[in-house]
Amino acid sequence: MTDTSQQLISALDARVDRRNERREFFKSALGAAAVATAGLGGLGLASRARAATVTDVDVLNFALNLEYLEAQFYSHAIYGDGLAPDMLTGSGRQGMVIGGRRVNFTDPAVQAYAREIAQDEVDHVNFLRQALGSSSVVAQPTIDISSDPNGAFSNAARAAGLIGAGQSFDPYASDENFLLAAFIFEDVGVTAYKGAAPLISNKTYLEAAAGILAVEAYHASLIRTTLYSKGVAMPSLRTGADRISDARDSLDGKGDDDQGISPVNTSNGVVSNIAPLDANGIAFDRTPQQVLNVVYLTPDTADMGGFFPNGVNGTLMMSGDSSTY
Repeated sequence: MTDTSQQLISALDARVDRRNERREFFKSALGAAAVATAGLGGLGLASRARAATVTDVDVLNFALNLEYLEAQFYSHAIYGDGLAPDMLTGSGRQGMVIGGRRVNFTDPAVQAYAREIAQDEVDHVNFLRQALGSSSVVAQPTIDISSDPNGAFSNAARAAGLIGAGQSFDPYASDENFLLAAFIFEDVGVTAYKGAAPLISNKTYLEAAAGILAVEAYHASLIRTTLYSKGVAMPSLRTGADRISDARDSLDGKGDDDQGISPVNTSNGVVSNIAPLDANGIAFDRTPQQVLNVVYLTPDTADMGGFFPNGVNGTLMMSGDSSTY
């Protein structure tokens, strides 16, 4: 990397440190004294990176678990099948994929988007597995991408108020359901990579993670833009995405960082909300614990649940008590 790139990364890291220091100050001022003693899940990113023994391998394997989930979902939606068996092996408990099937797309554009994203996510799995090597890579854990009434998608949709008790949400039933399901993953993927970046010490790995983050951000903006556009004629679609955003926010802590796609009022008038940013125009982040709160579908400390019924593989496998952050 060039000196300019190194300086840019250092400047961005410093800005992240300052922002999280401000966040911790306001939490303390509001009486959240427990934050200071909550351990890994309750500290700011910079403090956590110094205090915890988290290796680059741990971070990359954590990311790989999420890539397994996304790759399996998109591959099933496009091809009706998942990853090849030789892409699933590694340490930890290798699991199966529950559910998943081909979507009968009616909008050629959405189908083309899904096909591109599916290939990108498969490539991410391959890249991370090669970067980790056979001696360090974790196996794919059990993944639930079913439309079962008690499955992860249905429970997530129920928590968002999209369906009632005993009903099921089928992400493969229509273009619109597929987009809402993809919306659950893509926004989380962006915040996961951004939140994990300060934990990576090797600059080569950091550069690679930044590259994947950029791709995930493209995916997220594509899904958000398509939902926003289709929501002009189908307002319930925007409402559904907003409710999913609210549900994620209810799982990952006290903050209100997550954002839906409905138009927002600004000093310059009403604008779309394709890029969910803070007042500085910067995307927010989630810690690994917060990410697991969302994908496990729980605000509590847990080692399994939701889209990973038996948990993820690797060292970073516990969600946190979201009341402490």
